[in-house]
Amino acid sequence: MSSEPTRRPLVAILSGAGISTDSGIPDYRGPQGLWRRDPEAEKLVTYDAYMSDPEIRRRSWLLRRDSPARHARPNGAHEAVTRLERSGVPVRVLTQNVDGLHQMAGMPPRKVLELHGTARAVQCTGCGARSDMTEALARVEAGEPDPPCLECGGILKSATVMFGQALDPVVLGEAIAVAKACEIFIAVGTSLQVNPAAALAGLAVEHGARLIIVNAEPTPYDPLAAELIREPIGSALPALLDTLGATGP
Repeated sequence: MSSEPTRRPLVAILSGAGISTDSGIPDYRGPQGLWRRDPEAEKLVTYDAYMSDPEIRRRSWLLRRDSPARHARPNGAHEAVTRLERSGVPVRVLTQNVDGLHQMAGMPPRKVLELHGTARAVQCTGCGARSDMTEALARVEAGEPDPPCLECGGILKSATVMFGQALDPVVLGEAIAVAKACEIFIAVGTSLQVNPAAALAGLAVEHGARLIIVNAEPTPYDPLAAELIREPIGSALPALLDTLGATGP
């Protein structure tokens, strides 16, 4: 009799803004989403507008300063993802979020691919220097409405992927590899409307993965899903993942 342990299938979790709403961070495209409430706000995270208009940058820094994400904590859904990983199931998180809550919940950073970057750091658009967001916001609070890079004087922005910018090709390449290799692909709290991240769901199905979508509203990928879950993420995702952790995919 073989003593080798049974291989547990790889689970990929694509998380969107909906997983963080219970942490007090509003989503973007939902019924109460930021873009629906204030369509002009989209300019604040659009690269060309940001780079060309000092007033947009000033408003963007105020948005970052006042963002509820600054003080947000992981919720039960983030914690359920970490529990699944600690149960021995191979898990990779592909997140569209920039809040860092998966890592704060205990997921090893190497197992979290931040497709749209992170709001916890700033980057110079000139020399590429990176530093902590809290340092830049301290300068804003001290009276600098549009703090320049301390290294070269260039324009600073959050280390996120703005509208009009391409995703990091290395991060995207790793995410594509995970989507192709996984046996179960769970899309949670995402409208699956923003590519190329959304296309990972279809890619996973093309390579034989079982697609599970946990989202309140319909998505373009619903017809490909083996299971659709419309219940609130805060209760539905822990129930789903705890079952996977207990019984295996």
